[in-house]
Amino acid sequence: MVFGEPVSSSLFPQGEPKGVEIKGRGVLITGAAKRIGRAIALALAERGADIVIHYHRSEDAARETAREIEARGVRALALQADLANVREIERLIERAADALGRLDILVNNASVFFRTPFGSITEEQWDLNLDVNLKAPFFCAQYAARFMREQGGGKIINIADWAGFRPYAGYIPYCVSKAGLIALTQVLARTLAPTILVNAVAPGPVLLPEDYGEDEIRAIIEGTPLKRLGSPEDVVRAVLFLIEGSDFITGHTLVVDGGRLIGP
Repeated sequence: MVFGEPVSSSLFPQGEPKGVEIKGRGVLITGAAKRIGRAIALALAERGADIVIHYHRSEDAARETAREIEARGVRALALQADLANVREIERLIERAADALGRLDILVNNASVFFRTPFGSITEEQWDLNLDVNLKAPFFCAQYAARFMREQGGGKIINIADWAGFRPYAGYIPYCVSKAGLIALTQVLARTLAPTILVNAVAPGPVLLPEDYGEDEIRAIIEGTPLKRLGSPEDVVRAVLFLIEGSDFITGHTLVVDGGRLIGP
C-alpha cells in the first residue's frame, strides 16, 4: 500500500472504526462547576449532549455553567452531592439518569488537592483524599454501570493525574489516590467489557493552584519538555478522543502532560 492512497474498505470488514456520537447522549460530570470539569461540560454540550453538572459547594458556579450549557440548545441540570458519602453518590446517579432519561457517559472529574507535608498528615486528610479521589469514582461507576448495561453500553472517563505515575513530595494521600484511580480504570475496564469502555486522562501541569509562587511555576515549566503549562482545552481534547475517537480502546490512561512524565 502506498501512503496517501485511499484506505481499502477491506481493511475494516466490520465498517469504518468509530467512537460514540455525542449528540443526544446523557452525560454526568462530577465536579463540573469550575475549571477542567466545566470545560469538559461545555465541550460536550457544544456537540449536542445533555449534561448533568455535579457540584459539592460551588452552587452559584454550577448554575452559571448550566445556563451556559442551555444556551447551546441542550438540557442541563446542576445536582449537589457530597462524594465522600456513598448514599449520596447512589442518589446522584439515580437522579441524573432520571433527569436525562438515559446515562451514556460518566466523567469522574471531581477531586480534592491540597498540600499534606509528611509528618503532619492527619487521618481526616488521608480519608478525604481517598474518599473523593478514589472511592467516589468507583461507586459512581458501579451505580452508573447499572443504567449503561440496560441501554447496551456506555463510556466512563476517569480524570487521574500524571502524579499517579510519578509522585511528588508533599501530596502523599493525593498521589496514592490518583495511582489507585489509574489501577481502578484498568480493573473496571476488564470488569465492564465488552459493552462499557473505561479509560482515564492523566493531566500534568494544568491550572496550577493559586498558592504556587513564581519560582515554583518556573521550575515546573523548566521540568516540562514542551516548556509550557497545559490548558483545560488540552485535557478536553483527550477526553473527546476517548469518547468519540475509538471503540477499541479500554483500560488505557492517556497522559496529557507536555512530556512532564519523561522530564528531568
